[in-house]
Amino acid sequence: MTIKVVIADDHRVVAEGLRALIAAQPDMEVVGLAIDGRDAVRCVQETQPDVVVMDNGMPLMNGTEAARKITRRSPHIRIVILSMHSNSVHVYRALQAGARGYVVKSSLADELLDAIRTVHSGRRYLSKLHADDLIERIVSEAPEDPLARLSAREREVLQMIAEGRPIVEIAENLSLSRKTVETYRERVMEKLGLDNVAALVKFAIQQGLTSLE
Repeated sequence: MTIKVVIADDHRVVAEGLRALIAAQPDMEVVGLAIDGRDAVRCVQETQPDVVVMDNGMPLMNGTEAARKITRRSPHIRIVILSMHSNSVHVYRALQAGARGYVVKSSLADELLDAIRTVHSGRRYLSKLHADDLIERIVSEAPEDPLARLSAREREVLQMIAEGRPIVEIAENLSLSRKTVETYRERVMEKLGLDNVAALVKFAIQQGLTSLE
């Protein structure tokens, strides 16, 4: 059986490298490429893959939020998150969002291929830690996640603010009024106990919602 895969990564060189790696496997086929989280949600709906390999640090909507939306609409589609972050908060967040696998970007290529085959078979995959009971323990013994205080819309607004996008652009992307976006911004700052936009940006980077690139 051929495993149909969608790749979501905003770095073109990385995406092409992943496509070449996956397409070279006799049991895999790349059926779509996406350049950000929103594009990934759209691409998955159009192509209906078996597995999505998704970079977590994408613009507009990060991989974890995209995984949440994809899983809600198509729970049968398996998602592997690729991330620069290896701490338990980021792993927990991705698994709670519906991802079945989590691979750190510094891992070897073979590990990603193992992850794709593992989640396609219905099991979970966490880098070199294959035991489902360990992953289930991470999920059940959840570390405190400050992002859990925010709604999905508030997380979207936070990410776009951290990316330096103007309020007008955020409003257009989310089909909201400027005033509504400003209200979301103030609400996020209040919930997180932050005083200014600079603190918001620092928080978003620390939480892996966006990067310094």
